Amino acid sequence: MLDIQGKVIAITGASSGIGEATARVLAKAGAHIVIGARRADRLDRLAEEIALDGGSVLTKKLDVTDREDVSSFVNFAVSEFGRLDVIINNAGVMPLSPMDALLVDEWDRMVDVNIKGVLYGIAAALPIMKQQESGQIINVSSIGGHTVSPTAAVYCATKFAVRAISDGLRQENDKIRVTVISPGTTTSELADTISDPIARDAMKGFRAVTISPEAIANSILYAISQPAEVDVSEIIIRPTASPH
Repeated sequence: MLDIQGKVIAITGASSGIGEATARVLAKAGAHIVIGARRADRLDRLAEEIALDGGSVLTKKLDVTDREDVSSFVNFAVSEFGRLDVIINNAGVMPLSPMDALLVDEWDRMVDVNIKGVLYGIAAALPIMKQQESGQIINVSSIGGHTVSPTAAVYCATKFAVRAISDGLRQENDKIRVTVISPGTTTSELADTISDPIARDAMKGFRAVTISPEAIANSILYAISQPAEVDVSEIIIRPTASPH
């Protein structure tokens, strides 16, 4: 494993959960971190804590459903640090529901954040990394990107899409590393977006066993820390006691 000291790393969805934990872990490892999310107040609080711990961090309010916003976020990182070594497309939502509940607005939201948000991150970072002839794109999928369960059809579809997009991107590039992180049940606010009562109750049992977001962050650190010629294409990380 290599030292990631000085790498410039942009993270979306960094105001809580996996994104927040990843920002802390990578900053502690010596990377320059640029964090983005819609909740600017939480970003600022996180950045203050990272800076007090000696980390290098900048913040920018970010809506990943806005292509120009994502482009501006990535360009901000480059303007401040002169390059972009890694982008972590982490922002995601999970408002589960049975299909016959017809919560179409929530379906749209998942497509916009979980698929388009990743595509916009790739579109912003790829030209920069191709010019540099180096870089790494890390996309956060889910164990829901490997198997489908009731109430999760649309969510799982978005996460299957993330894996398909990532593998296609990997095959098209020989100098840019592409990594998919597929977490199992993780302690986070993700389940808070579930409005359907049936899905919300089902998720309580599903999430009875979780791992910490720091566990996911450490898997991301592992993928980044490999030599340039080594691409960790996918990591599935879940609780040892998870039946799913």
